Amino acid sequence: MIPSSSKRLVPKRGWLYLADLGDAHGAEPGKLRPVLALQTDLLNPRHNSTVVLPLTTQLKDEGVPLRVRLFKGEGGLRTDSEVVIDQIRSIDNRRLRGTLGAAPAHRVAAVERAVALLLDLPEAAF
Repeated sequence: MIPSSSKRLVPKRGWLYLADLGDAHGAEPGKLRPVLALQTDLLNPRHNSTVVLPLTTQLKDEGVPLRVRLFKGEGGLRTDSEVVIDQIRSIDNRRLRGTLGAAPAHRVAAVERAVALLLDLPEAAF
C-alpha cells in the first residue's frame, strides 16, 4: 500500500525525483531511487500517475544503447548514474518522495533517442 501524502508532487518532464519503487521483482528495479520523469507536462497536475525511467549506480560500459549516463551534480545527483531505458514504467505520483532537479537537456534528448530505439519509433516522433 502506498502511503498518501498531504503535499502532492506535480512532476515535470525532464526532472529527476526520488521515488519509492517498492520491492524489486525479477529484473525490475525497486527501493528508493532516482527516476527521470518522461511524461508530457500537458497531463499535469490533474493526472495521478507519471511515466518514469529509473536510474542506477551500477554503470555499464559506455555505448550501451539502452543506458544514458548522467554525471554527479547533473540534476542534483550525488553520484554518476545511468537511466535504465528498458525499465520504463508508470508510477502513481504518491510514490514520489522528493525533487532532485532538472536533467540537462542534452541528456533528456539522448533518453528520447534511446526510448525511440527501444519502442521502434522513428526519432522524428520526438
